[in-house]
Amino acid sequence: MAQARTQRSLLSLLNSDGKDHPVENTFAIVTMVLGAIAIFTTLSPSLHLVSSWVGLIGIGTGLWGQFISSTTGERFLLIIGLGAASVGFYLGLAHGGLFGGVFG
Repeated sequence: MAQARTQRSLLSLLNSDGKDHPVENTFAIVTMVLGAIAIFTTLSPSLHLVSSWVGLIGIGTGLWGQFISSTTGERFLLIIGLGAASVGFYLGLAHGGLFGGVFG
C-alpha cells in the first residue's frame, strides 16, 4: 500500500494542534531573528550597542512569547531565540553596555 506524503512546513510544525496561532508564531519568529542578530553582532565588539539593545528586546519578546505560547513547536523556537538573545545581550554588556560611554 502506498502511503501519502504530506508537505511539512515551518507553520505546520508550529501549529501542531491544527489551529492557527498568528500572534504566537510571530513572536517565535521575531525572537529567533532578534536572537540571531544579537549573536552575530557580538562578533564585532564595536557593535556592542546593537547587540545589547537587540538582545534586550529579544529577551522581552521571548519571555512574552513564552507566556502566550500554545504549542511545543512555538516554545522550542522561543527558547532557542531567547537563549541567543540572552547571550548576545550579555556579551554586548561585556563589550561596552547599553549606552557605551554616552553617560559617564
